[in-house]
Amino acid sequence: MLKNAPFRFSDFESISIQYGLRDSMLNTYNTATQEYQYINKNNQVVKERLKLSDDDLLFLHRKAMEMGFWNVDNDMTTPRQDSTEGAKVPRYVLEFKYKEKSKRVTLDADYPGNQKMKDAAKTTIEKVLDRINVAYAR
Repeated sequence: MLKNAPFRFSDFESISIQYGLRDSMLNTYNTATQEYQYINKNNQVVKERLKLSDDDLLFLHRKAMEMGFWNVDNDMTTPRQDSTEGAKVPRYVLEFKYKEKSKRVTLDADYPGNQKMKDAAKTTIEKVLDRINVAYAR
């Protein structure tokens, strides 16, 4: 079954994530470039290089499969009346890139849609952030 899956680890290229408020998505990480940028406790932007191991990447690929990340909607944003509504609600953009396909999901923390889809996307995002934190602590 895994061999015929639309997203195979043998075709894996990278994972990228951005998160923060809609107008300032300053927290970013990309496994291809190993560029890691985050806001520290002093509200300063910190730029570093961070490498996830092959085991980390395989774990994240499998976790995305397990959670059904490939089946969630690409756009899980909350409709807004104007640009100021929901300005303080966190937004996450997670992308898994493979040789011939990619999956990019944008999720607002207050997304009112299908709870199962929201949970799948949210859990996958949490696992990516956890792995980044573990790698950073090494």
